[in-house]
Amino acid sequence: MQPIFSRNEDIEKIAFLNWRISSDDAILNMTNMAEGFLNSAIRLAKLNLIYNDHKSADILIFPILTNANHGIELYLKAMTWMLNLILNNGTKIEGSHNIRQIYQTVKAKIKAYKGKISPKDFAEATAELENYIGELFAKIEATDQKDRMDFSRYPFDTKYDNHFYVDLIGNVEIDLENFVKRFEIISQSLENLCDFIYYQELRDDTMLSTDISNGV
Repeated sequence: MQPIFSRNEDIEKIAFLNWRISSDDAILNMTNMAEGFLNSAIRLAKLNLIYNDHKSADILIFPILTNANHGIELYLKAMTWMLNLILNNGTKIEGSHNIRQIYQTVKAKIKAYKGKISPKDFAEATAELENYIGELFAKIEATDQKDRMDFSRYPFDTKYDNHFYVDLIGNVEIDLENFVKRFEIISQSLENLCDFIYYQELRDDTMLSTDISNGV
């Protein structure tokens, strides 16, 4: 049997792990991965809108949500790292997997860095994301003390308590058309923000130029 990690004769049928990954730019590596996770969520949701025989969306929604949330996490952590470089505070990534907490961290750093993106600009650019985070956490009933961001990866938490959708009487529904529409906005806004901070704010600061290449 041919190994999974092997070459196909048709280059269009090969995925390269390192073509968009660089050994000397950790931050761009994160944003490239973030793009991949969010795009995979959107594409899979679109596929289910075209073909949903046997209600396959009912199980594919779990990797869709996992990839969507992880893509958000990566973009926000990349922004955190970039803003920490600008603020020169000696910190890189902050937070675990709680995207609400990480989002609040980025908001605070946007206010602190006093750059070309004002808190108002950031709030407007991420309005759709903030709305989604509010909806999500209202469902998973997570707090900073009890993080349940693994709801789409496991049916239960680390104490084997079922997540919100398991024991609920009645359906927990997701509008896939609405998901695609809103996450295309979220994905684009996060990509635009990261690109602006990286290329316009970080790259313009000559004091940081020697540090950016290594993402430190």
